[in-house]
Amino acid sequence: MYITIDEGDRRPMYQQVVDEIKALIAAGELSEGSSLPPVRQVAADLGVNLNTIAFAYRQLQKEGLVKVRHGAGAVVKSRLLSQTTEEQLRSQLGTVLTHLALAGLTLSEAKALIDGELNRLFKDRE
Repeated sequence: MYITIDEGDRRPMYQQVVDEIKALIAAGELSEGSSLPPVRQVAADLGVNLNTIAFAYRQLQKEGLVKVRHGAGAVVKSRLLSQTTEEQLRSQLGTVLTHLALAGLTLSEAKALIDGELNRLFKDRE
């Protein structure tokens, strides 16, 4: 598992970790039953406090993606978020699209970026 933290990113570090692990799960790089590295190892590799990584793992557990067992580590439980509604997804998508527009992308540039990400995420599902 390879994740990175961008100190220039405005998202909290734990959220960056959550988002990176979600992307690995969505892309199929972490499949159901895969073990996540121990909290201490990830914290040391990224140079962050281990509580940051522990909180990220708990967030992933709360969303139904991983199962955390104290002393035994975390395991990918599902590739699907639990209890996500279409309204929540539409809201999150709207936020992302707004950021693309505010970044100055043209419609065609935004579509190309979105298509590239969709192709990356769904490459093994067609």
